[in-house]
Amino acid sequence: MSAIKVSQSLIEKYIESSPLLLKAYRLLEEDEEVNELLRVSNIMAVGRLKYNDHGIVHARIVSGTALHLLDLLVKAGREPSTLRDGTAKSMDDVRLIVLFSAYLHDIGNSVHRTFHEYLGALLAKDILNRLLPELGIRGRRLYDIRQEVMHTIFATEYNTRCLTMECGIVKISDGLDMAEGRARVPYKMGKLDMHAVSAISIKKVEVEPGEKPIKITVYMSDMAGLFQVEQVLMPKIVTSSIDGDVEVYINVDGKTRKYYPKD
Repeated sequence: MSAIKVSQSLIEKYIESSPLLLKAYRLLEEDEEVNELLRVSNIMAVGRLKYNDHGIVHARIVSGTALHLLDLLVKAGREPSTLRDGTAKSMDDVRLIVLFSAYLHDIGNSVHRTFHEYLGALLAKDILNRLLPELGIRGRRLYDIRQEVMHTIFATEYNTRCLTMECGIVKISDGLDMAEGRARVPYKMGKLDMHAVSAISIKKVEVEPGEKPIKITVYMSDMAGLFQVEQVLMPKIVTSSIDGDVEVYINVDGKTRKYYPKD
């Protein structure tokens, strides 16, 4: 499998191959409440706090990346936690958990940046109660999928440990949206500080299988980009519960070196 660039278009690959994912994605994209929460999240984060994007583009990027990481882990023989524990009854359920979690993970910013992961998990409950029946999911299956999504959104917070593989996938995917100024460390727009310099140093992020099931390569124009890796990506990896399946490389001016795990 060749390297895949983290981008907004990655989601198309996965929804086109699954009628269920396609319907779920369209429900999210067309839902008035979901769209408005993502729009207001950017009013709060970008408009008021002068931070980086936390809206619909970020939701799409994280969703596609998360489904790709899930694919890499499953192909490497890893069993999804929700399938093992019975809260998911099939791989379709697993993929729905990952998609809904990734797409909705930042909606708590529509209330406030502080505790947005906790707020987002609570906001997601009513949305899932409304959308999952549209996919024919009701009763205990609905409750199980809903709670797994709420867990994942809650545990995207830096210091909260993920308790499922699916959660770890979404958490790491959130940290991978940092190319071309899309840094996940919030930085003040228009201000030339370490956050901003580091953000614009990241040129692209690629994911592929390597010695570990997930090999991440971060391409940067200079070492300032390392700040993003250290402050955003690594805290998410070490609390993901799938850190043993991940390796990180950095590429600076065409020279690639291993960053994690240390040899």
